[in-house]
Amino acid sequence: MTTAFDRWIRMMEVGSHEGLWELLDPDCVFWSPVVHTPQVGRPISHAYLSAAGEVFHDGFHYTRTVVQGDQGVFEFECVMDGIKVNGVDMITIRDGLIVDFKVMVRPLKAINMVHQKMMAMLEKSKEPLKQ
Repeated sequence: MTTAFDRWIRMMEVGSHEGLWELLDPDCVFWSPVVHTPQVGRPISHAYLSAAGEVFHDGFHYTRTVVQGDQGVFEFECVMDGIKVNGVDMITIRDGLIVDFKVMVRPLKAINMVHQKMMAMLEKSKEPLKQ
């Protein structure tokens, strides 16, 4: 049986977000590493996660996975403009859908790069960057 975690990981591995909308709960909450307020709802969560898929593509791979019931923590690495990025996705699922998605990123240079690139992607997609 394929879980929501499996589906998310597969999307990131292949660089496609086909099926992402259906994977997100209508009331999904997304916590960005660069925005201090939670982004609530499927449309804004979808916009952020789709943009993240574009931004975090160079060499993206998960290095560690911890799943306990409906909670999953997935450590990842990638490279952005020569900066090695290390981060963690913390995902909660309920009834087979993602209801909460929090991203944490390090080091500071990486956070600044993520902010810059995410803002550009969201502006291109017409989704406002809520701060």
